[in-house]
Amino acid sequence: MHDENRIEGRNAVIEAYRAGRTIEKLFLLEGPAEGAMQTVLRLAKEQHTPIRFLSRQRLDQMSETGRHQGVIAQAAAFHYSEMEDLFRKAEERKEDPFFVLLDQIEDPHNLGAIIRTANLAGAHGVILPKDRAVGLTAAAVKASAGAIHHTPVVKVTNLARTMEDLKKRGLWFVCADMAGTPMTKLNMTGPIGLVIGAEGSGVSRLVKEKCDMTASIPMKGEIDSLNASVAAGVLMYEIFRQREDRS
Repeated sequence: MHDENRIEGRNAVIEAYRAGRTIEKLFLLEGPAEGAMQTVLRLAKEQHTPIRFLSRQRLDQMSETGRHQGVIAQAAAFHYSEMEDLFRKAEERKEDPFFVLLDQIEDPHNLGAIIRTANLAGAHGVILPKDRAVGLTAAAVKASAGAIHHTPVVKVTNLARTMEDLKKRGLWFVCADMAGTPMTKLNMTGPIGLVIGAEGSGVSRLVKEKCDMTASIPMKGEIDSLNASVAAGVLMYEIFRQREDRS
């Protein structure tokens, strides 16, 4: 299947950067950079784009045109918002901020589903890290079922540092953790950030250390884990329920 957000060739990638497109990831041919490739590297570093160096064989396998010239870029399929957009949305609704932060979520379908549920559960936006996480790819945008047009998504360089900044603005944080306190026993009202980690690895240590409490989802079956987007949905709706009960 053709991916219209994949850009191949040195000049095409340079023009994409200069046109202001958000490049999610950059795949470069391993080895010394010369000529236009140096320009690509400089622009990528200026924009803090994650870079992976690959063999020619691997780039050839990834290429859809056969003319990658040693560089393939994955561009965002939708524009990102600014943090102030999330606060503005909360202010317009006269509500305490409710943000969803995703740590190491790499599946675009999970991301899209979380954005969709965030919209329905009343969250004011979603926050993603730049590294080790999926961005707004075409698959993620499609899986959001239109919610991306109403729920702002912000991409940040460092999730833990962003949480520190948001704490200064009155937010506190709860992260999903199987060993945490059952969610119904926690007070999750007020300005809140819900942190969801990847399936298996969960929330990373540095991010978890910034959280004020951990919340678990009561379970009764034989297996002990939920899909990341399902877990996010359950916790978001518990926050929604508590906020509604308080209003």
